[in-house]
Amino acid sequence: MEKNITTAEELAKLQREISVSEFFLKNRHLLGFDNPRKALLTVVKECVDNSLDACQDMKILPEIKVEIKSTTEGRYLVSVEDNGPGIVKEQVPKVFGKLLYGSKFHRYRQSRGIQGIGVSSSVMYGQLTTGKSSKIISRIGPKKKAYYCELYVNTKTNEPQIAKEEEVEWHRDHGVKVEIELEAIYQKGQKSVDEYIKQTALANPHAQFIYKAPDNDKPIKYPRSVAELPKEPKEIKPHPYGVELGVLIKMLGDTKASTLQGFLTNDFCRVSPKVAKQICEAAGVYVKSRPSRIARQEADNLMKAIKKTKIMAPPTDCLVPIGEESLIKSLKKEIVADFYTATTRSPSVYRGMPFQIDAGLAFGGGMSAEELSNVMRFANRVPLLYQQSACAITKSILQTNWRNYGLQQSKGALPIGPLTLFVHIASVWVPFTSESKEAVASYPEIIDEIKLALQECGRKLNMYLHKKHSRELEGKKQSYIKKYLPHIGIALKEIINLDEKEKQKLLKILEDMLERSRVKLDTEFNEELAQHEK
Repeated sequence: MEKNITTAEELAKLQREISVSEFFLKNRHLLGFDNPRKALLTVVKECVDNSLDACQDMKILPEIKVEIKSTTEGRYLVSVEDNGPGIVKEQVPKVFGKLLYGSKFHRYRQSRGIQGIGVSSSVMYGQLTTGKSSKIISRIGPKKKAYYCELYVNTKTNEPQIAKEEEVEWHRDHGVKVEIELEAIYQKGQKSVDEYIKQTALANPHAQFIYKAPDNDKPIKYPRSVAELPKEPKEIKPHPYGVELGVLIKMLGDTKASTLQGFLTNDFCRVSPKVAKQICEAAGVYVKSRPSRIARQEADNLMKAIKKTKIMAPPTDCLVPIGEESLIKSLKKEIVADFYTATTRSPSVYRGMPFQIDAGLAFGGGMSAEELSNVMRFANRVPLLYQQSACAITKSILQTNWRNYGLQQSKGALPIGPLTLFVHIASVWVPFTSESKEAVASYPEIIDEIKLALQECGRKLNMYLHKKHSRELEGKKQSYIKKYLPHIGIALKEIINLDEKEKQKLLKILEDMLERSRVKLDTEFNEELAQHEK
């Protein structure tokens, strides 16, 4: 018996708190640092996401510079600079040197970065693989000097550790520049930084990017195709259908409302005093009860009553889809094709969370007609380059019958043809399958909405292909007639005794008729195409 007590006491001495930084240091694959090639992409992605969100908050058209330099073999220096509002001096160390630190986790509105992990984990990965600090410059206005610091993440305490700080001159009036050196591999291809920048420019037509790859002497410029900012997403309160029992109990304890009816009305969206009263009556709880005194069983009854009560869907002004017009402009800027179309679905809801789907496609041009179509996946305007097969977007594409729209498709496979598919989900909380945010979870509501958007694009594509086929058939008929016109002229000359001059005049009339018919056919086709695009 004494031995068991001693063992338990010894085990107790071994128990200690685990820092979130230590956890992600050992499990860095969860954040997208699986391998050196992907690590480079992840660092660029997290920095660019922060820059785009910062410019959006300041309501300024983003201008973002990304540069990757090779320092030594297997090491690269990533530099990302923006024209955003900058970060105040006191917050810079926490933003870049403390995991799970941010301003968006508790806010219900569309945003790229939410968890407060990304950029600080990039700093941590850089110091892990190179032992070097990350360098940050931040300036919040033209009347103040820029703040410069070099910092590490203390993984034991999950706190920033500043190696150097000072005020410096900087060419920008406001903005942030981040430099992180890390072990990485740079490669071109579908899952490269090059592709990420291209797709980010496509999903953010209001932004301008200047990108310099390690193997290029000259930077590539991606100019904006839209000169207007997207509307600003508004923050909303949680919807009753989206909370679970544990969350409800916590909210009851944290609320400032003095009555249960006031709590339901003020702490949730779409709950009027009348609906709140219905919920309380269905749960058998007095409307003027103090929220902090609601027992667990009463909270459980409230949860059941909420599910049975008809409550209006949450507002959707918290979402900012790309929009049909902007998406088509963006597709035309980045992809050479013969036909473009796009659609934006009406907002829908999963687990009380509003979301909206944009879908578009580009067909023809220089794309291969014999290969599988190219798929571009996005969540809150951020490209998803990895885990394609695990994503709800890919599953929706595979479940769509593309043969109905004039394309070849094997069972359970992507359609074959010169086709690029674009799908974007906008939501206050995108249900990613992991912390690395590479694939969208397969909620039935999300899959259904994506399929409906794809089907609408498919119908427009089918109309185009049908018109194009009819035009080609008509053109083929005309080519046959044109081919045999000289023989027709000879036959007519013999039948109605025409001389050579009259025969040539008749042939000219027939050729003019064919040309007018061809021009009319081309004009009608182009007009229909232009009308469709409008």
